[in-house]
Amino acid sequence: MGRQWLQKNKTITANKKAKITTKLVREITIAAKMGAADPDMNPRLAMAVEAARKQSVSNDTIKRAIQKGSGEGGDGADYETVLYEGMAPHNVPVIVECLTENRNRTGPDVKSLFKGGQFGSKVTFLFDHVGIIDATHDDAGKDPEEAAIECGAQDVVVQEGLEEQAGGRFLTDVADLYAVADALKGEGWAVASAELGYHPKDHVELDGDALQEVEAFFEKLEDHDDVQKLHVGLK
Repeated sequence: MGRQWLQKNKTITANKKAKITTKLVREITIAAKMGAADPDMNPRLAMAVEAARKQSVSNDTIKRAIQKGSGEGGDGADYETVLYEGMAPHNVPVIVECLTENRNRTGPDVKSLFKGGQFGSKVTFLFDHVGIIDATHDDAGKDPEEAAIECGAQDVVVQEGLEEQAGGRFLTDVADLYAVADALKGEGWAVASAELGYHPKDHVELDGDALQEVEAFFEKLEDHDDVQKLHVGLK
């Protein structure tokens, strides 16, 4: 997704702690289901737990989510990842990534939220499927492009506007995601998130009323409980 929209999106969702917690817990559950229940042996789970703790999710809640994902106590999770493609207003491509226990419910719900857009338009070819790492460094003089080379990332989008930090969105091959994240941490970078996702090959630039309309469209999608992530081609 575009850097500008990403930052605004974080501001919007900061006031929706309950929904954020639900999505974080769901990510922990699915990570535990897909790999080991021990964060030390499951990088995706480790990142999910770390993200939850940054949002002050309690240890008991995290533990229950891991147990649900791993099937302990007979309460196994049956989530699946479902992707929906389409165009937001003003021809902004979007991939909606959902975690759901009932795709027959989720699909129609997401379709109903595409008012003003085009649900079902094929847009995956407009994105690269990559590892995406958002990281900052307290040394504002650090060069994200140099760090990308040293740590094995394929590319980096430098985060502008930081006064006392260096920041970037590091893009990796799918298989290298967690190795690059660990390498960045070893070089003193604070990794805010490390996940597989879809990075747009090109960005649509909007302003004024058009930008507000598209942002409102994305906000409605994000408010749905089953929507885990949005991947958008908006700068």
